[in-house]
Amino acid sequence: MPSPSAADFVAAAHAAIDKVSSSQTEEVAKAAELIADALAADGIVQAFGTGHSEAFAMEIAGRAGGLVPSNRIALRDVVLFGGRPVEILSGSELERGTESAAMLWELTDPHPADLFILASNSGVNGCVVELARLAKENGHPLIVVTSAEHTAGVQPKHPSGLRLRDYADVVLDNGAPFGDAVLPMAGGGRACGISSITAALLGQQIIAEVIRRIEESGGVPPVYLSANIPGGDEHNNKLEALYAGRIRRTA
Repeated sequence: MPSPSAADFVAAAHAAIDKVSSSQTEEVAKAAELIADALAADGIVQAFGTGHSEAFAMEIAGRAGGLVPSNRIALRDVVLFGGRPVEILSGSELERGTESAAMLWELTDPHPADLFILASNSGVNGCVVELARLAKENGHPLIVVTSAEHTAGVQPKHPSGLRLRDYADVVLDNGAPFGDAVLPMAGGGRACGISSITAALLGQQIIAEVIRRIEESGGVPPVYLSANIPGGDEHNNKLEALYAGRIRRTA
C-alpha cells in the first residue's frame, strides 16, 4: 500500500464535502430555522466544542462573516473567568468528566432565549454531554454536530449512558469515519483527520441559511466585518454593544 499523499487527502476531502453537503440539507435548514427564531427572540448562539471541536465553535462565534450574537464557550473559561488554577487545564479530566460542565454553565449564565450548538466528533465525553443535558433541562434549543459513525462505535463516558446526539433537537452528521482519520498508511493505521473541514462546512452553511432567512423577513443580519478592513472595528463594536455582557471575545 502506498504512503498517503497531499493529493490523496484532497480527494478524500472532496468526497467528504460532497457527502456532507448532499446528505445534511434538511438538517442544515432545521438548524438555521432554530437559530433564526432564537435571534428574533433576542437570544444568542452559545457554541461549544472541546479538543479539535473547539474549531467549530470558532467558526460559529466571533469570526468575520459570522453572526455577532454568538458566544464561544471554552474549557479555559473555568480559569479565565472562574478563578480555577491553570493546572486544571492539564490532562483530559475537564473534557471527559462532568464537573466542568456545571462550572461552564454557571459562568455562561444563558438568557432564556439562547440556543446551544455543541460539537463533538465522538459525542460521548462527559463535559459536552452534561452541557447538553443542562441546556435541554433548562429549555434551550440544542443543535449537535457529531460523527454518526464514530459515536455509534464508542461507549458513552457520561453517567447517564447517553450520547450528545440523544439530547439534540437537530443532529448534523459531519461524515467523519470512526477515528476521524481518512488516509490509510503503509505500515497500518490511518492519518489526516477530516472532521474539522466538514464541521466548518456545516457551520458556514447554517450561517448562510440564517442570514437568508433574516433578509427574506426584511431584517438586517448582524454580521461581523473583518476587523482588518477600514471601518471594521467601528461596525463590530456597534453591534457587539447590543449584546453587552452576553458575548465574550477572548484569545
